[in-house]
Amino acid sequence: MLRRYRLTPSGRKLLWSLFEPACCSLCTAEPEKVNSVGTLPGAHVSDSEKETEWERLLKPFDLEELRKSLTGISPYQLCKLLVLPIDVSMSMELFERAGAQKNYSHTYDVYCILIDKLGAAKEFKIIDRLLLQMKEEQITFRESLFLMIMKHYGRAGLPGQATRLLLDMRGIYSCEPTFRSYNVVLDILVAENCPNVAPNVYYDMLNKGVSPTVYTFFVVMRALCVINEVDSALSLLRDMTRHGCVPNSAVYQILIHALSKTKRVDDALKLLDEMFLMGCRPDVQTFNDILGSLCKFNRIHEAAKLFDRMLLRGVTPDGFTYGVLIHALCKVGKVDEARALWDKTPCSDVVLFNTMLSGYVINGRFDEVKSLFCCLLDSPHKPDVFSYNILIYGLCKKGHLHSARDLINEMEDNGCEPNVITYTILIDALCKLGYLNEANGLLIEMTGKGINLNVVGYNCLICALCKERRIAEALKMYNEMTEKGCKPDIYTFNSLIDGLTKDDKVEQALGLYHDMLLGGVVANTVTYNILMHAFLKRNEIQEAFRLVNEMIFRGCPLDNITYNGLIKALCRAGAVDRALGLFEEMTRKGLHPNNISCNILINGLGRTGRVQEALEFLRDMIHRGLTPDIVTYNSLLNGLCREGRMREALNLFDRIKLEGICPDVITYNTLISWQCKEGLFEDAWLFLQGGIESGFLPNHCTWQILVNNCISQVCP
Repeated sequence: MLRRYRLTPSGRKLLWSLFEPACCSLCTAEPEKVNSVGTLPGAHVSDSEKETEWERLLKPFDLEELRKSLTGISPYQLCKLLVLPIDVSMSMELFERAGAQKNYSHTYDVYCILIDKLGAAKEFKIIDRLLLQMKEEQITFRESLFLMIMKHYGRAGLPGQATRLLLDMRGIYSCEPTFRSYNVVLDILVAENCPNVAPNVYYDMLNKGVSPTVYTFFVVMRALCVINEVDSALSLLRDMTRHGCVPNSAVYQILIHALSKTKRVDDALKLLDEMFLMGCRPDVQTFNDILGSLCKFNRIHEAAKLFDRMLLRGVTPDGFTYGVLIHALCKVGKVDEARALWDKTPCSDVVLFNTMLSGYVINGRFDEVKSLFCCLLDSPHKPDVFSYNILIYGLCKKGHLHSARDLINEMEDNGCEPNVITYTILIDALCKLGYLNEANGLLIEMTGKGINLNVVGYNCLICALCKERRIAEALKMYNEMTEKGCKPDIYTFNSLIDGLTKDDKVEQALGLYHDMLLGGVVANTVTYNILMHAFLKRNEIQEAFRLVNEMIFRGCPLDNITYNGLIKALCRAGAVDRALGLFEEMTRKGLHPNNISCNILINGLGRTGRVQEALEFLRDMIHRGLTPDIVTYNSLLNGLCREGRMREALNLFDRIKLEGICPDVITYNTLISWQCKEGLFEDAWLFLQGGIESGFLPNHCTWQILVNNCISQVCP
């Protein structure tokens, strides 16, 4: 943009003199009164100062002719003045003075030049006034003027004003917009993050009978993809031919990118085939979009085929292409194939080195990691902090914490400074192995270097402290992180709440929960499950249900752990029917009950004398595709024995063994105990002997059952 200058007072005076009547002194003065260089009489001017500022500005037209003119300034001359780099206020003064001349009318060009200058200065209110003035003066509007104003609105970040002007073109200024006006407005809407308005502008375009172009479709499709209305964008693709437009590469590329982003890789592949049929050439980014999506779903074979197809089409892969394929191959354990592809890369950089290093680490091939890292050291691409972090992670994963610690010193010696991720990896490994004092020492070291621990590092330390029941230290660490400006997340609070409830400090845990909500952290299902189980442990079932109601109110979903905890508590309290109701609610909500859910209910039914219902529930459990385990059968055996149905219990025991389920010590102790209670002491002894022969090892409870019953037999 041209820089604007303010004229000196003398320059302004001389400009205004152009508008004075023919009798003014400038036009009638003798030559000696105002010399040829425009200086005052008596002024001494050097050769370098012979050309004054205003004369330099007025060079585009003949100054002498202006001086001789007796008719004032013309629209053509005004246009020449307005294009000069003078400020807006002076331009408006020139415009108004010229308009005040007798028998003078501004032309379209004058308005156009002035409005362009005003738009660049973001003086849009003046532009609106000038447009109305043009209408009053019955100047014919042209679309180019409105296109210029719309673009100024776009540069100023005013998409709404650009859209308003498009609508006003026909209604107020009687200028029919063509596809150019619509395309400009659509471009502005997408660029200024208003993509949801773009489809409305497009449909208004169709309603007004304006034919869209290929570019129109491209912009509207891009807008629809931004607001995740990919199907609507695809329907526009089918409408293009109806409007006489043929899709180009850009149209297909924007749709393929959107489909790949929304995990619709099969649709993206179909569109790629159509793109080839239409004679459009995809670029490397188009292939990368589909390859990335295929690799996310571990469809490596298809990704490899697409890569070959890409090469056959003459599209050169870039670093991202190789990187995404190497990473995907490593992720599914095909490290050798990944290395073979890595060896074929025309120009491997440190990013590809890091991808390959990470693949070896993930698959536990640490010898190759060391070998490749040595290659990296010898290559022109020196290892960066990511390279060292991958290697440190691998050493920690293998349990070589001392080597990982030494590597930090080595990377510093090589001029590569460790970052917060480097220290976090090592702190996490130390915490998992219980070396909390060493982890704290590392925290002090990194703080001394001016590196502040991030929320992940603090979570590692807090979680480890809570597991060690060092709650006071964990809370101190929590206060420290907040003081240092590191905002705790849901994992921080869940660790602390879990630690407090396990230490039987439920009220303090509730207080922390409320602080969490006030701090803007949203509780998740894990948070509520921790608190709910703390209440259930204290047999405060009503408090647990109140918490569940709050959980539902806040839109937090209940999971299997939530339902299983409530069902178990209700069964323990004898409210088996309520527990069954919760089980049905669980299935209605689409949750799949597991063995734990069914075992709890079977045990509850058996304990309350409803063995027949328990057996029916077992059949229902098998029908749901669940396989009963020894816990299931132990509950049924106990229920049958409780009702005196010993023969059925023994038959069930035989069936268990036939199904290949190995009875455990609880199975034998349950049956032996009930046989003794029924006075079948000899049967119990024989049953025990059969079990020992089958590999059963009695525990102290088994012998205690038998001894107690022997004593009761001898001393009734």
